[in-house]
Amino acid sequence: MTSEVITFGCRLNAYESDAIRAQAAAEGITDAVVFNTCAVTAEAVRQARQAIRKARRERPDARLVVTGCAAQIDPASFAAMPEVDLVVGNAEKSAPGALALGERVRVNPILPSPSRGGVGGGGNPPKEALSSTPHLLLPQTPTPNPSPQGGGERARAYVEVQNGCDHRCTFCIIPFGRGNSRSIAAERVVAETRALAAAGYAEVVLTGVDLTSWGAELPGAPSLGALVARLLAEVPELPRLRLSSIDAAEIDAELMACLAREPRLAPHLHLSLQSGDDLILKRMKRRHSRADALALIAQVRAVRPETAFGADFIAGFPTESDAAFENTLAFVEEAGLAYLHVFPYSPRPGTPAARMPQVAREVVKDRAARLRAAGDAALARHLDRQVGRRIEALVEREGRARAADFTEIGFAGPAEIGRLVPIRITGHDGRRASGDLA
Repeated sequence: MTSEVITFGCRLNAYESDAIRAQAAAEGITDAVVFNTCAVTAEAVRQARQAIRKARRERPDARLVVTGCAAQIDPASFAAMPEVDLVVGNAEKSAPGALALGERVRVNPILPSPSRGGVGGGGNPPKEALSSTPHLLLPQTPTPNPSPQGGGERARAYVEVQNGCDHRCTFCIIPFGRGNSRSIAAERVVAETRALAAAGYAEVVLTGVDLTSWGAELPGAPSLGALVARLLAEVPELPRLRLSSIDAAEIDAELMACLAREPRLAPHLHLSLQSGDDLILKRMKRRHSRADALALIAQVRAVRPETAFGADFIAGFPTESDAAFENTLAFVEEAGLAYLHVFPYSPRPGTPAARMPQVAREVVKDRAARLRAAGDAALARHLDRQVGRRIEALVEREGRARAADFTEIGFAGPAEIGRLVPIRITGHDGRRASGDLA
């Protein structure tokens, strides 16, 4: 039996889980179940605790290890669980010996705990305060077949280019789990991407906590666009490069130019928007306005008309009025979004938003449901536009593929997982397109 890694949360966590698996295999650890947790919402933490208890019932002799952002932020609460053998911090989780039994809690602080004041009130700690915080220790070469969340073969590969965040949005706990922004050197990103392309991956996704901040602290302060341009130039054998979630306030001119001229850069941007109301955006301490987001989307469509946009939204943020929520609902259609990721607001202890006047929970749930319904309608409109197109899609599993603009497609017929295949889209069911191998 091999060690198992159960991943919660973001694509960066999924990437890091691969590093944990690789390190466990290198050390011959076969009896561990590792929970790579998320702290974005209270629900994510609850799900992790539930999974830990279930694993102990099903594998009474296994070594249960908890790591990830929730463990980094609140290690004591996981150490107090009788099911847990070891709690490991984010900076240590894939290091040699990280899964070995010994000291039960091995978590080095990244930022002062939000529950103890820290920087939760909104200030940025000085960069030098984190100068000794290491990057996550990752394998120097990618694993040939990275294991995905939930099992099965992963069709695409992920490359971490950045970790941490310098911004202090009032709702967000993640800087306390990840620290300030740190960039991976371009040379290493290029080498890892080249190795993945050589291993046969047709699509690579660049991922990070605050992706568009890549390069800010590197010599010469290169931009994310410069990294993308270099990757596409130096790894010509890679068929498709995709970006994970990005901040609408930070798309640089070179990245815009890459979208305009580089067909291998996927025409799909997932924006961290959170609201479509200016007052709520200010109270969230976001760095863009409603008009800024609409202008960005229009600018991208002007240079790459086929680009599909997704967005994260928080429903029921503290002080959100009915009118503010209606502004967010209207934004979805006005912007022509295709994909929505909706979070019911969840207060995270120690964050400024947790101290603001809260919206009633039943109202939060209702607004989240209405926003998800708007997302379903937006997806249906997007799928309507796809019917009749002939596209090249990445086969994710049997009978399922994903277009460059992230449209999910169901199809019949044999196709190898991880390959790009031509498909003619003939219809849709409101959630995914359907088509035939062309």
